[in-house]
Amino acid sequence: MIQEKAQTSIQKEYSNLFEIDANLDRLVKRIELLSYVNPQNIEKEKQRFFGSKYTCEPEFKYPKLKFNPYKLHRLFFSQRLERIKDDTIRKFYQEVIYYYANMIQCIETIGKGKNFYYNSLRVFGTPTEKDVQNAQFILHYDNETLSGDMEKVFSPQDAKDYFEHFTKQYDFPLNVRFSTNIAADAMVSNSSQTLLIKKNTRFSKNQLLTLANHEIGIHLVTTYNGLQQPLKVFSNGLPKNVETQEGLAVFSEYMGGALTLKRLKELAYRVMASDSLIKGYSFADTFDLIHGQYKLNRDEAYSITLRAHRGGGFTKDRLYLSGLRKIYKRYQREESLDILLSGKVSLDSENHIKYLQDVGLANPITHKSLSFTQKLNTNTTLDSILNNLK
Repeated sequence: MIQEKAQTSIQKEYSNLFEIDANLDRLVKRIELLSYVNPQNIEKEKQRFFGSKYTCEPEFKYPKLKFNPYKLHRLFFSQRLERIKDDTIRKFYQEVIYYYANMIQCIETIGKGKNFYYNSLRVFGTPTEKDVQNAQFILHYDNETLSGDMEKVFSPQDAKDYFEHFTKQYDFPLNVRFSTNIAADAMVSNSSQTLLIKKNTRFSKNQLLTLANHEIGIHLVTTYNGLQQPLKVFSNGLPKNVETQEGLAVFSEYMGGALTLKRLKELAYRVMASDSLIKGYSFADTFDLIHGQYKLNRDEAYSITLRAHRGGGFTKDRLYLSGLRKIYKRYQREESLDILLSGKVSLDSENHIKYLQDVGLANPITHKSLSFTQKLNTNTTLDSILNNLK
């Protein structure tokens, strides 16, 4: 950690930067996209969709905005970046503000069809031809025989107990809250450092291990590492951080011995669902692709379709597989992953982070992902697949 005396000197030398960083921190706390893009009536619309024999388009309702998008936009762009004398850092913060501004536009247009979809594209992009080919390559593999570990027999309270026990390995607290308004079975709220657990679902033993390695082993690790950085931008998120963060999280599943071919196929289905958006597929069309053509069971197919179509077309899910491929390739090259755990950061920002470390504005990580030292995967099929992704 930076020594207290040196920290005081750095605070003085970069006082304008710290002021702007603190301003952005206050503003960005109000724009956590996932708290707005998850529909409030998921289960009701699911039953209506199934009752229509998969033909009627769901009519999702979303939380009301708790901020004025125009005013918030103006506040982001009113930051006097010219006061940051270091050219490298000033340009870096320009990119950060553009990223946050795009996020505001995403949230502002949730539920407004193509308007949201095009804003989503600006932030998360769309699957490349290579992404689709990798997904199809994975989906060509025959399903493995499911073990007893895949049976969904654990309650949300069982999951809470499991996650609390898992977190004892780490030197940070675990806040847990049950929710009925999340698309995933569990997810981390970065702004409140809380693990949200879906209230009306069941979990398998493998799923608990998967979620623990994914949500706690990476998302909470990077949340708490980010909070211990001098600059708050590390915990709020750097541009393009989602692909890297989700890639690390799935890689943590692999290293922790939780990743299965079924899970890898789930990521591939997500790519195909995201790709269907650019082809103009409706919700029913995408569901038919995943359930009718690829023969995934209807509950899982609905969940994947929902994740892609929520808001009006949400392409975030296409990044899990490409992120895993990039992190796995880096691991194969025996390059350290530590710098990517320093907060909500991206591979693209690695040079910026190193620069900030060199001038005393970024700390080495405090918390490591324990799975990265375990290497518990024994599934040779997964190794073969990951080694052959383009």
